[in-house]
Amino acid sequence: MSSDFHIFKKDIEQALDVLRKGGIILYPTDTIWGIGCDATNPEAVEKVNQLKGRSKNKSLIILLDNDNKLSSYVREIPDVAYELIEYSDTPLTIIYSGAKNLSPNLIPADGTIGIRIVKHDFCKELIHRFRKPIVSTSANLTNHPSPKNFSEVEDEIINGVDYVVSYQQEDQQENSASTIIKLGPSGQFELIRKP
Repeated sequence: MSSDFHIFKKDIEQALDVLRKGGIILYPTDTIWGIGCDATNPEAVEKVNQLKGRSKNKSLIILLDNDNKLSSYVREIPDVAYELIEYSDTPLTIIYSGAKNLSPNLIPADGTIGIRIVKHDFCKELIHRFRKPIVSTSANLTNHPSPKNFSEVEDEIINGVDYVVSYQQEDQQENSASTIIKLGPSGQFELIRKP
């Protein structure tokens, strides 16, 4: 077995333990390195906001491992959402109306939530094992640049989380954030961010 596999396995176990206890993690995602926590735990979400120094009314993205789970967290899913997820060849975050079953301090006044279905091996495994969505917000302080890889993550973030994932820390590839679109209940959509 490769050492990568052992690192991967150990990181999954440690990250799960921290998430279950309401802690926050620093982890690789399908886009840039992220700060994550249990998306159903208000205290954990608050810890993320405090670490980043971000305003409480700014929304956070959540990650799921499978589009079958969307209906657990969104009241109505337009059919086009499944096509967009299936055919997008780059990471895509979709903002849906009618968020439910999530921490109240994750959901802005308009009731929307940004969700990305991940294809990244570490994220998929972690979310699958955790059985709940995980928050993902860029691993930077508010108004600081987002890190393109682990080497750009600031010490304040590394020291402020409960667990730092080792997997993919050596990866020097420069990653970018996801495309974000807002999807209305009847299927109309607008582009919010293109990396």
